[in-house]
Amino acid sequence: MTLRQNAAIALVAMLALGGCQRTGELDVTQGVGISAVRSACPVAGVPAGTGDITLFDPAGSREASAIDVTATLTNVRANCVEGSDVLTSTISFDVQARRVRTDAARQVTLPYFITVVRGGTQIVSKRIGQVTLDFPAGAARASAQGQGTAIVDRSAATLPRETREQITRRRKAGDQDAAVDPLSDPAVRQAVLAATFEAMVGFQLTDDQLKYNVTR
Repeated sequence: MTLRQNAAIALVAMLALGGCQRTGELDVTQGVGISAVRSACPVAGVPAGTGDITLFDPAGSREASAIDVTATLTNVRANCVEGSDVLTSTISFDVQARRVRTDAARQVTLPYFITVVRGGTQIVSKRIGQVTLDFPAGAARASAQGQGTAIVDRSAATLPRETREQITRRRKAGDQDAAVDPLSDPAVRQAVLAATFEAMVGFQLTDDQLKYNVTR
C-alpha cells in the first residue's frame, strides 16, 4: 500500500458518510463520533516534485551560478460541477516566477499537466497546457494564471451501495463490531480506492528537471 493510497483511504474514511449527515455533525445515535459528507468530485493537488521548475543557462549546467528562471505553481483551486453522468472539475492555479537577468523585457512559456488519478496510482487521463509569463524590462518577478479541466465518470466515483451500507451501518456501544473499522475489510478498502479520484496539476518536467527537484 503506497503513501498516496493510504492518504486516499484516510480521506474517504473521513468523508465516507456522504448524504447521511451534515459536515462535522456529532452522531450521538450511532455512537461513532464525527460524520462528514463525501463528495464524488476529485480532490485537487500537486504531485511531489512537480510544483517547481528551474531553467538554467547554459541549459546543461546545474550550477547555482547558471540558474536563469525559477517558478513555483501555487494556490491550486478546484471548481467542480456535478452532472448526472460526469463530474467536471475546473482546476486553476497561479505561477510565481523570478529571473536573474532583468535588463530586457522577456517572455517565458512553461508547460504544465493536469492528470486524473484513480485509487492513488492509476492514471485515467492527462492533458498538457502552457502558461506564459511576461517580465517587463527591469523586473525580476512575474506571475500568471493557468487553468485546465479534469473530467471523471460519475458512476466510477460513486461507492457501490453495498459498500456504503457497510460503512454507514449504525453501530452502538456494546455491539460486537462497534469498534471494528469497516475499512479493515480488504474488499471495502479496495472499493473505496476504486471510487477515489484526484485531479493533479504540476509542471511538465523533463527527467533531468524532475531529478533536480528531487535531489537538490
